[in-house]
Amino acid sequence: MDIEIIHRPSYSLAIAKLAPNERIRAEAGAMVSMSSDVNIETKAEGGILKSLGRAMLGGESFFQNFFVASANGGEVTLAPELPGDIAVIEMSGNKLMVQSGSYMASESTIELTAKVSVKALMSAEGVAMLEATGTGTLLVSSYGAIFEKTLNAGEKYVVDTSHLVAFDGTMGVQPRSVGGIKSTLFSGEGLVIELTGPGKIYIQTRSPQALINWIIPQLPPPPSKSS
Repeated sequence: MDIEIIHRPSYSLAIAKLAPNERIRAEAGAMVSMSSDVNIETKAEGGILKSLGRAMLGGESFFQNFFVASANGGEVTLAPELPGDIAVIEMSGNKLMVQSGSYMASESTIELTAKVSVKALMSAEGVAMLEATGTGTLLVSSYGAIFEKTLNAGEKYVVDTSHLVAFDGTMGVQPRSVGGIKSTLFSGEGLVIELTGPGKIYIQTRSPQALINWIIPQLPPPPSKSS
């Protein structure tokens, strides 16, 4: 599988070139275009219970699409829901924690499981994250550009949880305040975590929650009901 990312970082598009009979799994709604002879298989990967876990806890779709190339190969283009970036991550048996809503696509050799754990609770805006394991190519998406930060052993780095896309599953995770009581209450920085290396962190430069917080005050008030 050969993947090219174009129009980075604001309106990224992934072009996946598939070898004959090769397949790629993608989140529902991610497909933009494809070769006419590429087949689509839609299924609850891993069974009903595992799919429910990914949907209810990991923020992903219950059904996922598998795009299968013909004997001549094929092409599939994919894009995230929000204007933003795509990171192509080559996994080799390691574990990656992916924030809810950031998974976009992967080779079928990548296993996805919704994890409710202390690490997930400390680092996620919700109650769980997706744990990606296996060997192959994984695509994660963001709102805004993706900033990659590599930490050495013992090195620490603080990230606002609403800007977190993914991080190596072996990294230490610790919630912390942004400063004193005043900073914690009034800085507007939200929840932050401290990650400890070694490992890599994928950070989005914009926050979907901040966008929501900006939009809501702009909405017109509902019409009043006359008595």
